Amino acid sequence: MSLPENGAPWPPREWSTAYREIRVDDAWYSGDRTRLADVYRHAPRREDGRRRLWARHRHHQPGQRDTRLHIPLAADIATTSADLLFSEPPVFTVDTPATQCRLDELTEAGGIANTLLEAAEVGAALGGVFLRVTWDASLVERPLLTVMHPDTAAPEFRFGMLTAVTFWRKLTGDDTTATVWRHLERHEPGRIVHGLYRGTDNQLGTRVPLTEHPATVSLVDSLGPDGDTIATGIDALTAAYVPNIRPNRRHRGSPLGRSDFQGGVHDLFDALDETWTSWLRDIRLARARLIVPDGYLRDHGPGRGASFDDDREIWQSLNIPPTEAAGITLSQFAIRVAEHQSTADAIVQQAVRSAGYSVQSFGLGDVAAATATEVTARERRSMITRDKKSRYWQAPLADMLHVLLMLDRALFTPSVVPERPRVVFGDSVSEDPQSVAQTLSLLQQAQAVSTDTKVRLLHPDWDDTAVQAEVDRILAETGQAVPDPMQAGTLD
Repeated sequence: MSLPENGAPWPPREWSTAYREIRVDDAWYSGDRTRLADVYRHAPRREDGRRRLWARHRHHQPGQRDTRLHIPLAADIATTSADLLFSEPPVFTVDTPATQCRLDELTEAGGIANTLLEAAEVGAALGGVFLRVTWDASLVERPLLTVMHPDTAAPEFRFGMLTAVTFWRKLTGDDTTATVWRHLERHEPGRIVHGLYRGTDNQLGTRVPLTEHPATVSLVDSLGPDGDTIATGIDALTAAYVPNIRPNRRHRGSPLGRSDFQGGVHDLFDALDETWTSWLRDIRLARARLIVPDGYLRDHGPGRGASFDDDREIWQSLNIPPTEAAGITLSQFAIRVAEHQSTADAIVQQAVRSAGYSVQSFGLGDVAAATATEVTARERRSMITRDKKSRYWQAPLADMLHVLLMLDRALFTPSVVPERPRVVFGDSVSEDPQSVAQTLSLLQQAQAVSTDTKVRLLHPDWDDTAVQAEVDRILAETGQAVPDPMQAGTLD
């Protein structure tokens, strides 16, 4: 299968359900009030039967504002997921020294550590993410690892494995017409096919030459003799799908991953917003107000209204009957702080647990300073979720780094020898420097540790060469670098 035929419905019907569910996840992840109102326009009630906060379309009077409040818990969950995976960049290693050096250059220059953080956050919110390897010699002379969102992709799977994928994007057009321009980019093993379509919101429309739109003109010089295909020079697919976590509970057997928000978490988000909206309403209603008789108001003249200045210190005599002398009444309601606080905390904790994390990862519960071992014990649920997600990342990430090296040899660095890298994820919890220093100090006082072991404890990510160089410097600075007499030949 190549690019779609003219007039095909778009997005593709087979992915319409997945796109619709991603749209709901995206609304909560974005925190956009308009998107939230749009996605719940036709689904106004939660599972418990209550009307959703963001399904209540109110007709406001001129000057009246919408008092609903949104708490970005969904974005916090997605960010925390990404931080657990890639706050410490993973280590990529190969056996050939020259290839390792080039791989380090590509990952450093391309900012791949930041790319992975972005991809992991998007994947946690939307159920998965695509990694794509591409290049543009007019920008940089190296291949690029990029992130593609799942609601801009039409993938093809066989036995759960990605065999091809068509990425698409809307292009800017003439605002005075209903024409929608789309650029489709289909990745297959050995080639990338490009197509430009002019259609409508729901129809792909007619395929036209790439020169018809300024956003795709630059692709023409890279195309092969058939006019729409770029040969990659390698047999591998230049894109990979990384599921957030499986199985997809809504669609068992689907190769797509599931969002951290799947399984009733949307309703908890809505309940949290409703709780905070009620809390802020209490605060607004509890503002002190004075209720005064009409006679207390100062008339400003015909058509100018009347007012009561509650800051004025001296008042002239008012013509008020004696029985109404105490007519000023203070109105101030109580704020139900404890009730709202406990309700909001309970909802947050349940939402976090349903997403697969420990509440300590979000600053709740016991957050006192602790060693890495203690933190891991407190956040065991988060660590289990992190380990599961890292296994879904390992294979596709290694595949794309291998493709990165193969494209680099084919297009930019002929001398490089491509190898499939090994991916080792960094520690998600770093040991407190003070705790490490105290541990090393106690071991030193007990004379139970060597300089080599101390350096390895302090720098667990260093290799043997770096450790030995640091040991030599320490021994030289402390005057302990005494030559071995057996090696110096001073003994008979």
